[in-house]
Amino acid sequence: MKNLLYSILLAIVVFMIRCSSYDGASEKFSGIHGDYYGQIPPSDTAKLFAPYTISTGMNERDFAISPDGNEIFFCREAGNFKYTTILHTKRAGNTWSAPEVFEYCTNPDFKYVEPHISPDGLKLFFISTMPLDSGIIGNEDIWFSEKVNGDWTKPKNLGYPVNTGSKEYFPSVTRDGTIYYTHLDTIAKDEFIYRSRFVNGKYQDPEKLGPHVNIGKARYNAFVAADESYIIVPAYGMPDSFGGTDYYISFRDSLDNWSQPVNMGPEINSENGREWSASVTGDGKYLFFMSARMWNGSKIKELSRQSLNDFYNAPMNGNSDIYWISASVIDELRLLAVF
Repeated sequence: MKNLLYSILLAIVVFMIRCSSYDGASEKFSGIHGDYYGQIPPSDTAKLFAPYTISTGMNERDFAISPDGNEIFFCREAGNFKYTTILHTKRAGNTWSAPEVFEYCTNPDFKYVEPHISPDGLKLFFISTMPLDSGIIGNEDIWFSEKVNGDWTKPKNLGYPVNTGSKEYFPSVTRDGTIYYTHLDTIAKDEFIYRSRFVNGKYQDPEKLGPHVNIGKARYNAFVAADESYIIVPAYGMPDSFGGTDYYISFRDSLDNWSQPVNMGPEINSENGREWSASVTGDGKYLFFMSARMWNGSKIKELSRQSLNDFYNAPMNGNSDIYWISASVIDELRLLAVF
């Protein structure tokens, strides 16, 4: 009943948005007000986030919101993943700006993906193929921008020992500066989750996490809690998977042991295999995650030029969208932790 009610409410919201504040053809933005981009917060049922403005018919993923709740970064992909970049919207007063490509992520020759804001709100980390100099296109490295006097500075490459000649992905940072990320092991030809401690202003030699974090046949894009109490790991090939890649969670104790991974359940995971980007808000209230699930109510009833255009430009059409749910689900899963 709860899911049916949500589907009905979503249909009403989508209809109202399409008829008023957002025109899918011209992308006219009329302004959005309030916390969390003006969206009604979810409870224990996952909800599509910001339909037609942030979650559209294109591929969206990698949601990050600043600790003060006044800035949002997310990734959008187009052209069969040829063009991948980070969009940015911020709130002035109580009004949000229209999402625009982040000022340092406009060169179509490079990819920009996986934004993450540090717990203090002063650093923006992301992945890019930007070169270190004017040479050839680089591989996937971690870059960061600092917030100075309210503005984001020109990004810098994070450098060695975190970045290497191989590929690094999906930075996630704790309050003490420890960075968690995915590293492509060129010898094993596989991706694993690593972390590097930040001591006296320098990153230490990275360490590969244990088997309760590096799970399944493939794993990547792990999000770590600001207090390092848990880690969310998208993993493929787990025996209790709902289908394809699922989100799993492992909890950390005071001795730096990680619990056995727990599947995060059917509200978050689905039969869809494209679920590999999660984050939790700085206030710990909400979990955001990417999924490419389709909404049953979006089925085309009769094929026409208009119905195809409407379906193509609508969220929940099979491309990835951004969802959110109360982070109380994490407290519930904590009760299942086994060390």
